[in-house]
Amino acid sequence: MLTIASACAHSAPKTLLVLGDSLSAEYGLARGSGWVALLEKKIRQEKIDAVIVNASISGETTSGGKARLPALLNQHRPDVVVIELGGNDGLRGLPVKAAMSNLNDMVKAAQTAKAKVLLVGMQIPPNYGQDYARQFSRMYGTIAKEANIGLVPFLLEGVAERPELFQADRIHPQAEAQPIMLDNMWPHLKPLLSK
Repeated sequence: MLTIASACAHSAPKTLLVLGDSLSAEYGLARGSGWVALLEKKIRQEKIDAVIVNASISGETTSGGKARLPALLNQHRPDVVVIELGGNDGLRGLPVKAAMSNLNDMVKAAQTAKAKVLLVGMQIPPNYGQDYARQFSRMYGTIAKEANIGLVPFLLEGVAERPELFQADRIHPQAEAQPIMLDNMWPHLKPLLSK
């Protein structure tokens, strides 16, 4: 299998690995209605030859993602890795420095595995103070700049300020919000899949 894939790498479909939390794992949604499922449809419509591996788990933190990533890279050998993590660290008030270190390690691991990386930014409510919230949202831009990778500034842009787009827990977006989330992702993802 590996020899066939490497012999005709130019015609092999690209593999896109999504490593995320509940926002990418369709928490509270009907199967097939999350942004990752919508992305699969979009890729088919655009006639892009790519397969998506959604390795997202509800409740996942950056330390959990960091622990799981090496095996996923080994198993799937992705061309593109989307890292959508950090929200749970922020909601639990975990140290920004630790989350940043974990995200940096994941980016480096993916790059070492020759994958292009797209980091997905998140913002959190100021429950732990404005300073913490600011540091938290800034960390994504800092990592992306230093590692020279793509960045989606805020996955919930156009969603966060609309309470009607959230489930009863006020944390997880409803199905109606998923196309907006995909629209936030697509301009950053498409170039990585098209190359």
